Amino acid sequence: MVDLRILAPDDPDDWPLWRDARLAALRDAPHAFKVRLSDWPTGGEQEWRTRFARRDAVHLVAVAADGWPVGLAGGLPSPGRDGAGEVRSLWVGPEARGRRTGDRLLAAVEAWARRTGRTSLRLAVLMGNTPAEALYRRNGFVGVDEARDERAAEERVMVKQLAPVAR
Repeated sequence: MVDLRILAPDDPDDWPLWRDARLAALRDAPHAFKVRLSDWPTGGEQEWRTRFARRDAVHLVAVAADGWPVGLAGGLPSPGRDGAGEVRSLWVGPEARGRRTGDRLLAAVEAWARRTGRTSLRLAVLMGNTPAEALYRRNGFVGVDEARDERAAEERVMVKQLAPVAR
């Protein structure tokens, strides 16, 4: 059984869980992230602490029955894109793959996006990460062409439009 936990920046127990999940992701799937495990001690941890402290974001960890993190995902407002949100750092550990954990993490980020009035969700997936791209397509994301920085050749940007919530 895998449970999803929404983490709170002001809960002292949540930062260590997020940190453990992030480090597990970097160890398990270095090919899936631009940041490397070796970056952590030289500024990576502070960057993540800053991001984790944001009140306008959501941080989720998938936790196995033994309490160990087996997945994570984040959502935050997309800078410079009015109404858009971004999916960040989605990862599912080997022991939780094939159990719809990735779908559940994406659904939870989407729920946050809708709750906070986002009109779309964006993400970037590294080229060649076929399983991740299939997960995103299965969940309604489509590839888009857009002018970006020099890293654009390494990534595919995908977007999911969100219908307004009826009130």
